[in-house]
Amino acid sequence: MKNSSLQAEIFKVLAHSTRLQIVELLREGEKCVCDIVPELGMEQSNISRHLNSLRKEGIVQCRKEGLKVFYWVSDPMVFEMMDLCTEMLKKQWATKQDATT
Repeated sequence: MKNSSLQAEIFKVLAHSTRLQIVELLREGEKCVCDIVPELGMEQSNISRHLNSLRKEGIVQCRKEGLKVFYWVSDPMVFEMMDLCTEMLKKQWATKQDATT
């Protein structure tokens, strides 16, 4: 598989706002699904589906402890990527504001 195809898969899985919110919550460290659900105010099945998508692409990993499943981000570079995107958006916003004034 080409590098661009692999990149597209990563961007595709991160292209959902719920998944980005989950990853952002995991910036603080490992969390149980039971902690993520109330933070996002969504059904557990919905959160679990999104976590499964993130896990399949290798963005998060998980471990089971009793009945609880804990998730964490596999590589902190994903946070760098998200931060770069935020900076890019801020720059674009500033450019648009300058153009309208």
